[in-house]
Amino acid sequence: MRLRSWLWCVAPVLLPFSASAQQARPWQATDYYKLTFVADPQLSPDGRRVAFTVTTVVEDKDKRHSEIWMAATDGSSPTYRYTSPSTEASGASWSPDGSLLAFSSRREGSDDDVWFLRTGAPGGEAFQIKGVHAAPVFSRDGQWLLYGWRGADPDSAKKEPWRTRVSPIAITHGPDVKRFDGRVYTSIPFVADERGFLPPRETRRPSHLYIVPVDGTRGGDPRQLTSGELSQTGAAWSPDGKSIAFVQDSTETTEVRDQGRPDLYVLNVADGATRRLATEFAENASPAWSPDGKTIAFTCSKGRGAESDVCLIPAAGGAARNLTADWALDPGSATWSIDGKTIYIDAETRGNVHLFAVAAVGGAVRQVTAGERQLRGFTRSTDGRLVAYTASDVTHAVELFVAPLATPAQERRVTSFNDSGVAGIAMIPADTFWFTGVGGMRIQGWLMKPYGYQAGKKYPLVLSIHGGPHSNYGNVLFPEFQMLAGQGYWTLFTNPRGSSGYGHAFTFATRGRWGMEDYQDLMQAVDVVIARGGVDTTRMAVLGGSYGGFMTNWVVGHTNRFRVAETDRSIWNWYSWYGSSDAQGLTDYEFLGEPWEQDSIYKFYSPMTYAARIRTPMLIVHSEDDKRTPITDGEQLFVTLRKRGIPSEFVRYPRSYHGLSRTGPPWLLVDRLERIRTWFAHWIGTGDAPPAAAGSLR
Repeated sequence: MRLRSWLWCVAPVLLPFSASAQQARPWQATDYYKLTFVADPQLSPDGRRVAFTVTTVVEDKDKRHSEIWMAATDGSSPTYRYTSPSTEASGASWSPDGSLLAFSSRREGSDDDVWFLRTGAPGGEAFQIKGVHAAPVFSRDGQWLLYGWRGADPDSAKKEPWRTRVSPIAITHGPDVKRFDGRVYTSIPFVADERGFLPPRETRRPSHLYIVPVDGTRGGDPRQLTSGELSQTGAAWSPDGKSIAFVQDSTETTEVRDQGRPDLYVLNVADGATRRLATEFAENASPAWSPDGKTIAFTCSKGRGAESDVCLIPAAGGAARNLTADWALDPGSATWSIDGKTIYIDAETRGNVHLFAVAAVGGAVRQVTAGERQLRGFTRSTDGRLVAYTASDVTHAVELFVAPLATPAQERRVTSFNDSGVAGIAMIPADTFWFTGVGGMRIQGWLMKPYGYQAGKKYPLVLSIHGGPHSNYGNVLFPEFQMLAGQGYWTLFTNPRGSSGYGHAFTFATRGRWGMEDYQDLMQAVDVVIARGGVDTTRMAVLGGSYGGFMTNWVVGHTNRFRVAETDRSIWNWYSWYGSSDAQGLTDYEFLGEPWEQDSIYKFYSPMTYAARIRTPMLIVHSEDDKRTPITDGEQLFVTLRKRGIPSEFVRYPRSYHGLSRTGPPWLLVDRLERIRTWFAHWIGTGDAPPAAAGSLR
């Protein structure tokens, strides 16, 4: 492939892989057990404290454990555990006066998972407020709790559990329902990843809005505000507590729908009257009230595949105004400044995640935070002066930071949970590079040097392909990449067209063209790295998961340049995938219709079509309970490879879903990493060492 123009540059905040780092040992698969994950920071209203969730891996029990921790934002005291280490806890939220902290915790002897702590002094006992059945939102005056709930299970379902497995409108029936432990469906969907088989759609209960007084003196029974066949989500209190904005999708009860229709509504708390805020947009979500209660900010889109933006609409109704129509990125949920003049949003951008701001009257969107890193969980103090967030980059695990919102460069790191865990490990940085792909699109990639790198020597190269495809790789610690680079491989990861964070046109450039220009982008990235020097082109590997697994299967069916491959939760046959996945809507849109409408597209883009071309040894990894890309595709691929005499292994993981590589059972997650490492070591060696063997597994 002819190389197009390209630019090589080093990410400015990442230190080079120095000689001193060479004295440390490389990352190993089992180092995952040492990581601590910090998430969901919540600043106290006065900005003096921040509550956050800390998750650790309990290796001997093959589980994760989460707790709420607390930290002083000025660093005047050490961080400390706030909830009991004997129970799980997460999802903290403060009352407006800072006197209460609500959180979720499943505890023995309680039917509800919502608990509260008084924050005046540490060490108090957690308690529950009668009538709170789900994670609540405090009213601005702190007097009421609002939540969404599907209601208690009916007595019939408790006494006759078969009713949760059999559609009530089924025509067929057996002689004795008590002896039938199967399922009967009369509509779709019937499966979902991480949930498995769903109750029949006809038995579902919508989620409605309820409120409960905080002090309990006015009665602990929840007051139901909404009813009907549709659910209400995204509820937000008005500043005066008299109204609630929420989202309701009119297509929720429709069995087959091409496009959801989430609309905005405002409810009067006093009498329960609701009114719709009509907009020109097909999708309206995440309402947020202005401080004066006159305007509601929300995310808006004209439908699937259309640009997402931040819009404003008068709370009384009227025309919506798009604030970010000229901005290329996709915004997260909007929040207001205390004076109502600024809207804050987060967004992915060029492998990073940052905070942005736009004036409520309109104008250019400006970036607030900076750096080659990913910041998440933004939370601000009531006065708007302080912002807290978590941050990670290629060589640093996630930690908690706080910063003045007006001068975010003066940030301060609050936690250091991971410092001891990674001490003595060589954390390898990534160089950023750009090149011009087919059609003039600029493509971003990252390259990590092999552990023990010496100029003048050649090393194997591993190309990793992300999932999605509307996702991305970027500046965040990824244990898999540290392990591969630590194995002595050039580790290449890139965001081909179809990735998010580069604008709407870039993200949807692959619609109807999977495996076309995106494949060329990936191969061109490899060519760019080879041209730089130091790559042993006889020892190259490719791997990927989900869309990346599809693309790995596609790659080995279209080129033999890679000595070995690993394909994870992959797609091999789009026809069988369509009939067993929980995500048919993906290809309905991306492939321009259903298989019976676009037969030639589904066949053309099925890697199975090119099975006769494959010569590459493959490791196939799949979770047995994956409902997003069901294991049948892995089974078909393995049978095909073995029938054709291609060296291959098939690793099946029980008790795991589509997200095994990030959130699966720790033992299995680590096992997967080590199997990838040993598979690659067998076929392409390690560092400047030759492969352990080159024979067939036939």
